[in-house]
Amino acid sequence: MIGAIGLLIRLTSGGPVFFQHLRIGRHGEEFYIWKFRTMRPHGERLLADHLKRDAAAREEWHHTHKLRDDPRITRLGRFLRKTSLDELPQIFNVFAGNMSFVGPRPIVQAETGKYGERFPYYLAAVPGITGLWQVSGRCDVSYEARVILDETYVCKWTMARDLWILLKTPRTVICRLGAY
Repeated sequence: MIGAIGLLIRLTSGGPVFFQHLRIGRHGEEFYIWKFRTMRPHGERLLADHLKRDAAAREEWHHTHKLRDDPRITRLGRFLRKTSLDELPQIFNVFAGNMSFVGPRPIVQAETGKYGERFPYYLAAVPGITGLWQVSGRCDVSYEARVILDETYVCKWTMARDLWILLKTPRTVICRLGAY
């Protein structure tokens, strides 16, 4: 599967197949997350230009750190994101020990301020490929609610809850619940 997706990326948009991005993990340790590349080259410049021109997009970016209509994303990339297949390479992060299958989604440095006094809860857990936020609505949930879900996950962690999240994830992915 990873090979086939990599070939499609190479054929449709050239450039590298994988994308690495610096994230914050457990105890504040930084690591590079692996993903399939879903964006056009020079994506940050495209984003900056788009946000400069579009006030509604600026507002959406400020609140969610995501855009429903992101000009950086390729056609194949849009499909990979909606199906969460872009995150398949994170299995390498799990094997490397800086991620687990279930936990809060890893965040970037710019997002740490959004956690406020709840940031220590985020730092207490190993980030996961899936988590409570993913099965609770993903992009349909406000960032503030995401932070509360991360705190809830850490404070009420049980193996049974992780199993429930793992069992709920395929339906969330297949039905594309909260994905864009």
